[in-house]
Amino acid sequence: MSKEQRAQVDAMLRQPRPEGPQSVEAIRAGFKALMAQMIVPDSIHTTQTTLGDRPALHVEPDNGPRAGTILYFHGGSWVFGSPETALSLTGHLVAKTGFGAYSLDYRLAPEHPFPAAIEDTLSAYRALLDSGEDPSTIAFAGDSAGGGLTVTTCLAARDAGLPLPAAIVTFSPGLDATRTGKSMDTKEGIDPILTRKSVEHTGAMYLAGQDPHQPMLSPAVLADLTGFPPMLIQVGTNEILLDDSTRLAARARAAGVDVILDITADVPHVFQSFAGILDEADEALDRAALFLSQRIRAGGTAHTSAG
Repeated sequence: MSKEQRAQVDAMLRQPRPEGPQSVEAIRAGFKALMAQMIVPDSIHTTQTTLGDRPALHVEPDNGPRAGTILYFHGGSWVFGSPETALSLTGHLVAKTGFGAYSLDYRLAPEHPFPAAIEDTLSAYRALLDSGEDPSTIAFAGDSAGGGLTVTTCLAARDAGLPLPAAIVTFSPGLDATRTGKSMDTKEGIDPILTRKSVEHTGAMYLAGQDPHQPMLSPAVLADLTGFPPMLIQVGTNEILLDDSTRLAARARAAGVDVILDITADVPHVFQSFAGILDEADEALDRAALFLSQRIRAGGTAHTSAG
């Protein structure tokens, strides 16, 4: 846990950016360039596929997957990002657990605002169930906006009468379109990536005029989490979205959900992306992999031999 590593990551994320709101194209290109610097494990391979009528990246360990599936939702404020930009996260989860993952290329705003992304993630989950996968062998995972989608997709699945997955792992989730968390203001400037202005700019594209005061947009403050699967919520202290995580964890506990709130000091939004660069990232992914391995009980013998 090196202060030097954390300082280097913070400085990297504070590189000068253009003043004022950027175009969607510029935001997407900038994020793609940033994430291209992340380290992806050598021990995985990827194939393009489709899941529920949307493109998806199938990520597997080179030596073949064990029984169990991670359904992954990438970050990017519902406006940018892709399965490729999240490959440092999905790749390390796959390498550390031995499970295969599907990383979904869900539709993005402003071209496709709320609820398009949730329709796509629910359709992908339904496709896995329809293919014969047992829900006890599936976990949802995601970061930032995709971390929010792990929760809202569970809400949508429950509303649709579908069985829920075995577990949720969420990294720095975006869970409150009302932007009422105190950390929105107390962490402003401490957060090297996000500002209130930046998340409201992209958030408006996703909302497209919808009232943010609804469970599918602000689950941290409005969702009923009754019956949810066990959840691991990982977040850093240097995030304006910190209170999205702390309030969701409190709601989950109040609803009787098995929840682990895992807060790491002095790290930025989705710090797990910096695996191989930041010790805290590798350690957090180790904890996430352990949680997933404990919760996905598929193929007992394979689990025992791999564990």
